[in-house]
Amino acid sequence: METSAAGWWILCPLLFLQQVTLSWAACPCPDPALCEPITHSQDFEVYVFYTRGQSWKRYDWSKITTVALFAPYDPELMCFAHSKGARLVLKGDVPINDIIDPRNRTAWVREKVNLAKRQFMDGINLDIEQPVTEGSPQYYALTALVQETTETFHREIPGSQVTFDVAWSPACVDLRCYNYSGIADLCDFLFVMSYDEQSQIWTECVAGANAPYNQTLRGYDEFVDLGIDPKKLVMGVPWYGYDYTCLNLSKDHTCSIPNKPFRGAPCSDAAGRKVAYGAIMKQVNGSSSGRLWDEAQKSPFYNYKDRKGNVHQVWYDDPQSIALKVAYVKKRGLRGVGMWNGDLLDYSSDPVAQQQTAAMWKALIL
Repeated sequence: METSAAGWWILCPLLFLQQVTLSWAACPCPDPALCEPITHSQDFEVYVFYTRGQSWKRYDWSKITTVALFAPYDPELMCFAHSKGARLVLKGDVPINDIIDPRNRTAWVREKVNLAKRQFMDGINLDIEQPVTEGSPQYYALTALVQETTETFHREIPGSQVTFDVAWSPACVDLRCYNYSGIADLCDFLFVMSYDEQSQIWTECVAGANAPYNQTLRGYDEFVDLGIDPKKLVMGVPWYGYDYTCLNLSKDHTCSIPNKPFRGAPCSDAAGRKVAYGAIMKQVNGSSSGRLWDEAQKSPFYNYKDRKGNVHQVWYDDPQSIALKVAYVKKRGLRGVGMWNGDLLDYSSDPVAQQQTAAMWKALIL
């Protein structure tokens, strides 16, 4: 059907009004303003990974600046996060071999930014933990992906945030030999996963802290030595621990563990199993040793026997060990702190659990 020039000028405002109406209708929030992206930045970042369930409703939102969505999209969460001034960002993961071709890389970035727009989200967290050899095609493709992702998101979603997850040290941990300084320059900041630090055990095969204090801090010295601004680094802390079955437990609490090789190392934390902090708190006081403290690693641990009589040792982080690391974050001038993950605490109505959960959130701020 043809429309005359005069008819077009009459029709145009109607089409515009209809388009605006559809746009408002697409917003799932009771207040359409909550679908606007978060554009402001906080002086101190508190970064939370959300993985499952409804526990996000009981997070301490007075502290949160960003939530990374590692679970199915929940529009109610988006609306609530925005009402608290917190960003909600996508998870970004892609096989590196798939994005060596620039066309595939551009298509992947376009897909992610369109998804973020449809879901009224505020950026993306690139969680790509694949082995890469320095100077390889994958090495350059990964750097190019970060650059294109950051440029596209910043251009199309003003104020959006693009972050990249890295291991606790840039020293090719788990064979991840990335262009760390280049990636840090290209994105908003790095989320440093200062946990799973026993993924490669090069010394004797014994149980140890998930995030030993001195080893953790050494990793940040190594990042800064590469020329990375401390304000480009957010420290990730674990809200979980590792339960190891001991082949032998000595009188000084040294727990020998089975050899579980990983990416060239003879031993690894694969000899243990991950345990949520909420579950640890239910077990520690009834354990055979009760809570113990290792001063060298500045980490709590305990021993217990299972029903078959096997001796176990559990290493974890709690408010005491986390507060020590957060004090370093502030002294070193890092961008902030975060955790993997926000759903590992006990958010039940039990008063003891409530105190334990509140203490873990409080430790992030000091």
